[in-house]
Amino acid sequence: MAPIDADAGYALADLAARSGADLHGDGRVRVTRVATLERAGPGSIAFLANPKYAAMLDATRASAVIVTPEDAGRTALPKLVTPTPYLAFARIAAVLHPSASPAPGIHPTAVVDAGATVANGVSIGPHATIGAGTALAEGATIGAGCAIGRDVRIGARSRLDANVVVYDGCAIGADAIVYAGAVIGADGFGLAEDGGRWLRVPQVGRVVVGDRVEIGANTTVDRGAIDDTVIGDDVKLDNQVHIAHNCTIGEGTAIAGCVGIAGSTRIGKRCRIGGAAMISGHLSIPDGTTLGGAAVVMSTIREPGAYSGSWPVQKYQDWRRSAARLRQLDRLAERVAALERTWRARESGG
Repeated sequence: MAPIDADAGYALADLAARSGADLHGDGRVRVTRVATLERAGPGSIAFLANPKYAAMLDATRASAVIVTPEDAGRTALPKLVTPTPYLAFARIAAVLHPSASPAPGIHPTAVVDAGATVANGVSIGPHATIGAGTALAEGATIGAGCAIGRDVRIGARSRLDANVVVYDGCAIGADAIVYAGAVIGADGFGLAEDGGRWLRVPQVGRVVVGDRVEIGANTTVDRGAIDDTVIGDDVKLDNQVHIAHNCTIGEGTAIAGCVGIAGSTRIGKRCRIGGAAMISGHLSIPDGTTLGGAAVVMSTIREPGAYSGSWPVQKYQDWRRSAARLRQLDRLAERVAALERTWRARESGG
């Protein structure tokens, strides 16, 4: 499984070993890149996981494909066979298209406080700032323009892309990726009403991020008001997610873009939350729960399962008619209750 020159690519047999898939056909075929079935050309490997794209298998120009055992007989191309084609594709894509790692060192324009600790192999980009007492573990990468506060901990091999902000006292584990523009540890929305005006409540907790976490571009994770906001190991947050103060996100949970989670909410392990879902505060969601896109969660979910609370799209006039009827539901319920009382009275001879 030795790496080959990038132009020559990898032998299909090598990729089979690296992905855990079974090789069917000529293992000497060279693969240099990944592609879709529709746009693949010589040197490409594509995958079929969704049956609705099965017709493209016949016409693809890929040099090799990744398929399920059920689809293996549909093509004579050299192939990798696995029950999980998309997972094998992800592993192969990481081999064929590895992320570029910047050279270790501190850019001359970066500002690193004398009280910070910078381990071997750390890369700090242009105009980044590192506060006093902060510790960057071995192999960490701090991108251009990042602002890392005081007493922050960044784990080994973690990567912060350009313009990430990490506020004082926060911690990020090992092998994490924080994409451009994310903000970790800003104050949460803590306000107390004072005679018609708002008094800001100091937020004294931290954000603690586990290992192998990914935090998407322009995502915001607020620090705890008193206790910490905690993001568990292997959590994946998409772009423009907002997690408010004192939330806990269990390990292995994946949250799609534009989700908003209000304060002090506890989300369990291995949950899946669809894009634009809105989750109210001070509630719990159990391990293994799936929320559909645009779902609205207003109270604690007691049992794991798949939930959805969005209104499917309608033509505008149909939507107006449905909304008008919804506004009449309380009056209709009162009329039904009155009819039931009348019926019961007649049945009892009253």
